Amino acid sequence: MTVTILGFGGSPRKGSFNSALLREAKDLMPEGSVLNTFDIFGIPLFNQDDETNPPEIVKRFKEAIKASDGLLVVSPEYNYSIPGYLKNAIDYASRPPETNYFKGKPVAFMSASTGMLGGARAQYHLRQVAVFLDMKPINKPEVFVSFAPTKFDQNLRLKDDAAIGFMKQLLQELVNACKKA
Repeated sequence: MTVTILGFGGSPRKGSFNSALLREAKDLMPEGSVLNTFDIFGIPLFNQDDETNPPEIVKRFKEAIKASDGLLVVSPEYNYSIPGYLKNAIDYASRPPETNYFKGKPVAFMSASTGMLGGARAQYHLRQVAVFLDMKPINKPEVFVSFAPTKFDQNLRLKDDAAIGFMKQLLQELVNACKKA
């Protein structure tokens, strides 16, 4: 059985370190698993009037979540929190509550930042959202890539051995949790 992980997040910014982390994760997946990614940047603003008949991109996102064994969310930190586009995508995909396919899914978080904390506050807010949506967060190891410009090369390939090691461990823990679910 192949474990299928759905990865999303990143950033629409050209040269995004978080989008680069998501690409790196594809190459670091444990044997017997695969990471599929979903581009959330075309999801319109959530409108509860449309939750029972959402836009096509939201339907595709929800189906991708439903079809996955687990989730990988990679996020920058904006103003000490989750970027609006990411929260919006999660809100739309979790509504209405009876079609919340996040429920019971193992989920892992990663982030990169130009600052010292590596996106830690955004990850903590994501954990709060995960608890409400009844996801099963992987607690350790935590992957915070701080001072990101020094950790990536000019082609946005991660060159930090410690960060790569933590990513491999986190992805293995995520796959292990999916096998137990």
